[in-house]
Amino acid sequence: MGVVSATPETLLHDDLLERVRERAAGYDRRNAFFAEDLEDLRATGYLTALVPTEFGGLGWALEDAVRAQMRLAGAAPSTALAVNMHLIWTAVAKVLRDRGDDSLEFLQREAGDGEIFGFGISEAGNDLVLFGSRTAADPQPGGGYRFTGRKIFTSLSPAWTRLGTMGLDTASADGPKLVYGFIDREDPDIRILDDWDTMGMRATQSNTTVLDGAFAASDRIVRRLDPGPNADPFIFGIFSCFELLLASVYAGIGARALDLAVASAHRRTSMKNDGAPLSQDPDIRWRVADAAIAQDAIEPQLIAIARDLDGLVDHGAHWFAKLSSLKVRATETAKHVVDQAVRVSGGSTYFSGSELGRLYRDVLAGIFHPSDDESAHSTVATAWLGPLTS
Repeated sequence: MGVVSATPETLLHDDLLERVRERAAGYDRRNAFFAEDLEDLRATGYLTALVPTEFGGLGWALEDAVRAQMRLAGAAPSTALAVNMHLIWTAVAKVLRDRGDDSLEFLQREAGDGEIFGFGISEAGNDLVLFGSRTAADPQPGGGYRFTGRKIFTSLSPAWTRLGTMGLDTASADGPKLVYGFIDREDPDIRILDDWDTMGMRATQSNTTVLDGAFAASDRIVRRLDPGPNADPFIFGIFSCFELLLASVYAGIGARALDLAVASAHRRTSMKNDGAPLSQDPDIRWRVADAAIAQDAIEPQLIAIARDLDGLVDHGAHWFAKLSSLKVRATETAKHVVDQAVRVSGGSTYFSGSELGRLYRDVLAGIFHPSDDESAHSTVATAWLGPLTS
């Protein structure tokens, strides 16, 4: 199942990534789930990358996961983005465990045994994200909860076996409380809609999940928190791992787009310049350089943030500002790099079979993930200027 000493480069080796890349266009064209990719990744042990070795995982640091997700996204962004949702939960468990909190040890053990975790948090119209919910969490005898609501963008819909979700408990005497828990796919009160037909990131198959009283047992309820901003380590774990690993996917898209732009500039020629390659054209050279300058700044910041998380560095109130900034910078930079690459590569990218054209569609998804541009600026302004006084 892979070896503990495997690195991102040896585990996601070039032959594997080439197979993943070759399948990506077909998944996109058919609006199909990346089933073969997932089986290949499971066979390498990649889904256990962040699981401790004592539970059958590879025991990677977050820095390793960042580098790996960049590599995977360069081959198939949809595959990387969907797998990200499983990796986020295993990363949250790692962040908590590193800080002395074993409340997600069951998740690490089950991930080590082959369970796949989905991320059932997002809701239509819920701009509070982790700090509020439209889903009802109804307390049950024995400490369990039943969740009733609709979760959108539930990546890995055809494959997840456990779903991390949340809802609002307004019935308990100490309520309201936001309740976080995990439910099983076999629950008869879960319905997965076939409603994923999007512009990009199509292979993620991030279908809507309808919870009609889906049950999480008491030993799968991991937090009951007051609504609103919360400094609980669990919230920090979700936010930090989501922003970091999401940014890694989009950084990988940017890196691939830059490579494609360079190849195109060398391949295309100019009739007005006696057949010289476009790599000699000053305007094309400027665009490639502009993309490279922007792209060059992203990976070092990703690695630095990952190392700080692994090293338990205390950035205090600035942690959320740093993480929000990272996500926005990575996604906006990827959009810019892909746009420059399209301009370098010319009209062929407008055809549906173009890899760069597919990256152009995929990269747009970055603006919809939290934190969005507006909330990130608000978070950073508060960190530097203090809260609004009126």
